[in-house]
This record gives sequence, structure tokens and C-alpha cells, in this order.
Amino acid sequence: MSAVEPGRCGENWADCPTLAPQDSFDFACAGCGDCCRKRRDLVLSGYDLYRIARRLWLSPRIVASAFCKSYVAEVSCLPALRLTPDPKTGNCRFFEGSACAIHAARPLACALYPLGQSIDTVTAKMEYYVQTPLCGARAGESRTLQSYLDDAAITDRAGVDARWAIVCTQISRRLQAAGGAANPHFSAAVKRVERALYFDYDLGDEFYPQFQQNIEILLPLLDKILK
Repeated sequence: MSAVEPGRCGENWADCPTLAPQDSFDFACAGCGDCCRKRRDLVLSGYDLYRIARRLWLSPRIVASAFCKSYVAEVSCLPALRLTPDPKTGNCRFFEGSACAIHAARPLACALYPLGQSIDTVTAKMEYYVQTPLCGARAGESRTLQSYLDDAAITDRAGVDARWAIVCTQISRRLQAAGGAANPHFSAAVKRVERALYFDYDLGDEFYPQFQQNIEILLPLLDKILK
């Protein structure tokens, strides 16, 4: 077993206990902001980016350019976005005055804390893993995992997050089957995938129907590009 950082289960969530929806989960945010400090691991989904963009009323592309680092994940071959920290403080750029300036539109990873989430890309079943946090407070009352997810609005977005995971897995397999970075058209394919997953969204319309339409257009186009 790998070494475990104090208060965390490390990178391997298999080392963490899983919780069923009705299991007790005695944690409450104390508002200390420690989970917003010195973070360099916040990877965004397209839905995360859309929600932040809508909160700031800036295009997804502008938000990504201003607040994120884009890269291609080595294993999945997928384009990805990671929030970059404030260069002066090392904290999240949206951490202001000991509070989150975009709290209602915070990324899934932030809403989940101190939980991890896994999604079965065949059944869409979700599992939640709990680490021992270094902050927070005891809830002080009988509370279930389900109530925590409901309060954090994670339940409301679960369908979108599951679909995102399934689609990304499908796209990743297509890119890998075509040879990944060794394919001469890989760069063009990744740029087109990036547009469909992250950028081609009208903030005046809801995310999910646009996402579905983007993917319906992307998949056959991707097969043509990668030939």
C-alpha cells in the first residue's frame, strides 16, 4: 500500500472506505477555506467550466484561458483543463476573503470535499469514497451521505456527471484505438474534441442539450478525422 498523506487517502481511492447513501457521514464545512489553499489538482469537466463561465458571464474559452491550464492527458489522450492557482498566494483564484467567490458554481471536486467519486461508465453507478479531512467540523446530528450530497447540490447534477464520464470514456477509446498521439491527425482530433467538450456552448441555453448535440456531431466526425 502506498504512503498516505495525513488527512487524505492518497491518490488511490481504493484505500478509502466507501459509503452507501444511507450511511452516516458526520462532517460539516467549518468555513475555514483550507480546502481552497495550495490546491493544484482541480481538474474541470465541461459542465464545471460552463457553470463557472455562466456565473462570471464570460465565454467558456475566455474562462479557460484566464484561469486554467490546458493539456492532453497521457493515458486517456483526452484534452483536459486544470484550474491554476493564484501565482502570488498559491491559492485558488476564486478564493477571496476566506470564501469562494463562485460558491454556487464551484467545481464538482470542491462540492464533493472530502469525498471522492467514481462512476461506472457501463452502468453509470456512482460510488463515494471518504477521506479523513484535516478541516471541517462534526455535523453534530445524525446525517447520511445522501443528505450531504443533496445539500451540496451534487445529486442535482449526477446525471450530467455520469453522462460526461461515459462520453469521455467512449472518446478516449476512439483516440487510443487510432494510435493516440502517434496518429498523424491526433492534434486536429484533440482540438475538435476540446471544442465539443468544453467550448461550443451558448450560456443562454442549458448545458446538457448542447452537450448531447455536440457529441452527436463529434463522434462521426472524429472517425473521419482519425482515418
